[in-house]
Amino acid sequence: MKGKKFVLYDVPVSNNGARIRNLIYKKKLDQFIDIKSPMEIGGLGSETYRQLNPYGKMPVLEMPDGSGLPESQVIESYILDKFRDNGPSLIPDTAEKRALAALVVRIHDLYIAPIQGCLYKPMDSAEERAEGIAQIAMQLDTIERYCTGPFMCGSEMSYADTAIVPTFVFLNYILPRFFGWKDGIFLGRPKLGTWWDCMSKDDDTARVIREVESGLESWNASNRWEEKGILKDVSDTRFCWNP
Repeated sequence: MKGKKFVLYDVPVSNNGARIRNLIYKKKLDQFIDIKSPMEIGGLGSETYRQLNPYGKMPVLEMPDGSGLPESQVIESYILDKFRDNGPSLIPDTAEKRALAALVVRIHDLYIAPIQGCLYKPMDSAEERAEGIAQIAMQLDTIERYCTGPFMCGSEMSYADTAIVPTFVFLNYILPRFFGWKDGIFLGRPKLGTWWDCMSKDDDTARVIREVESGLESWNASNRWEEKGILKDVSDTRFCWNP
């Protein structure tokens, strides 16, 4: 494969982008895909960036012809197809396992990703935030139910694992520190606990975990959870913060 390289525009704390970075590292695609900050082309609001992604969001994959491919799930599918012969396939080997992988990612993308802002963004009320936390707890239980072990779809890592692990970095970092989950997010979820241990021991995934955690550490150092009113919300004892 020759010619101009692909470019993934992303930042370390982006969990949507981290699922793509995990693929890049796992499939050893550094020779084909560069990773750059959107600031290198003026930032998310710049005309140059919006030519690649009209929504002004991360990540976006700049193609060799200069066009842009937005949306993490679309980029993920493209990379799995385009580079299927590079490194591990990450696509399960049976129809049943492929269906399970698709289901786990679907649960994550529909029921966790859209509400995870309750962990770190300003919200209209403490009640709304508490409802989001309760929903996240329920979805963790659902993924625990479907996890085959030790990885999501069995003995081999798949794109289902690489897709959801960045969000678990957020959950594992934020919920014990700021929402009172003192026993961690894996209490009562033994299959997810084993899964996390397996993912953390994988060198490529561990690299992604460190990248995302470094971004969260920066947020913490800037007192984000206090400044965004999150600690005030969590001090409201009318609501359950550790369902």
